[in-house]
Amino acid sequence: MENIDIQQAVEYAKELGVEFADIRYEQRSFLSIQIVNGSIRSINNALKNGISIRVLKDGAWGYTSTTNLSREQLKKSIEHAVTLAKISSEKLSTKKKLELPVKSITKKVSADMKINPADISLEEKIKYLLELDDIQRKYDARIINSNVRYTESLLRVQLVNTSGSLLEWEEPRISLVFVTFAKENEKLQYAYHPITGSAGYELVNQLDPSDVGIIAARDAVNLLSAKKPPSGSLTVIADPSISGLLAHEVMGHASEGDEIVKRRSFLTDAVGKIVASELITMVDDGTIKGAYGSIPFDSEGTPSSRTVIIEKGVYKGYMHNLETATIMGVEPTGNGRAQDFNRRVWVRMTNTFFESGDWDLDEIISDTKEGILAMKAISGMEDPVGGGFESRALMGYTIENGEKKDLIRSFTLTGNALEILKTVDAVSKDFKLDGGFCGKGEEDWVPVTTGGAYLRAKIIVGGG
Repeated sequence: MENIDIQQAVEYAKELGVEFADIRYEQRSFLSIQIVNGSIRSINNALKNGISIRVLKDGAWGYTSTTNLSREQLKKSIEHAVTLAKISSEKLSTKKKLELPVKSITKKVSADMKINPADISLEEKIKYLLELDDIQRKYDARIINSNVRYTESLLRVQLVNTSGSLLEWEEPRISLVFVTFAKENEKLQYAYHPITGSAGYELVNQLDPSDVGIIAARDAVNLLSAKKPPSGSLTVIADPSISGLLAHEVMGHASEGDEIVKRRSFLTDAVGKIVASELITMVDDGTIKGAYGSIPFDSEGTPSSRTVIIEKGVYKGYMHNLETATIMGVEPTGNGRAQDFNRRVWVRMTNTFFESGDWDLDEIISDTKEGILAMKAISGMEDPVGGGFESRALMGYTIENGEKKDLIRSFTLTGNALEILKTVDAVSKDFKLDGGFCGKGEEDWVPVTTGGAYLRAKIIVGGG
């Protein structure tokens, strides 16, 4: 990374009389390759860097950012941030000094990767992706479209604040996403398969192309003969992608501290209340090694942590950044995250999921007299205000007398999140996490992971 004296810049902010300031320098490298039907569709290789400046004065925040890394521009940007904080403070109806719970930390965390993707040539990566695409297309004559998208990124961060913290860390990420379309007569179906992680190129090297290359293709072809799903209030075994969607989109967003302090969440004042079956424990854990949403520190320099949101059915607490933790009189949880240096910090999730239970998946299926196994979420609704749950599953199976029967095509799952969670009567030992990106509303995207265990519950199912 470039040698930029952001410590000196923080000292200048102190001279301007701020209550708190932090300066974060980011350098982000990114490579994306997309292969479609045996040809290179796109290659995007970028390097982006810049500085985020944040000051707190008279109870209000001022944000600025710049890609001009000169000392003169840094001083101007700090002055601009202070001016913005003063303007915002004048509009506050009540001024209250925020005593932020910031601990002074000096630490450097290097990327946990065995093989730096930058050491692998572009030609080698393209050759491998073409092989994966070829495996998809050759799986069956009914495959009409194949897609493989590879992305790698490395985020390097330096953060200094007026509390004395001096932090450096790296966040590596890799993903492979397969999407395959199959057609027979007038029937058209598609399927997908993601592979994600916070790791180096070793994540790719450990894959067997002949195994991973056919998963989406096989599902797409099988769905051509899938039956129409049943509908009504049914016993549903939700796979980790769907249970994870329930954890993330509804329970997770509603547990973000900035929604709580504004009283915009249906979980406001929920601490200590029974909100789910005693089989349900839900956490947000940014410390999981190799998970796509894991972070050493959040964008405020708070160490990542394991936050228990629900424990054995009882609601335990919220996710916080520095500000919401201060307002609510608790410790920050390391969930203050920004998309990049020119976006503000919000309370955001990391890896959010329902923890595993005591059942084998086969035991849950054999114990289910009638219902469906719902698999592969393809969409979901964020409803932190009302607590409604809505998801669309790509596929599933009917279950009759403890056995998987007919493959069924896409269907919807709806209901009230708390009502669903209170009906959970089985949670699997099987556990899986999938990475992706989450927006706060429709913007400010950050890498996250959802998933967890299989859950059996009562859910309303709508036909495809």
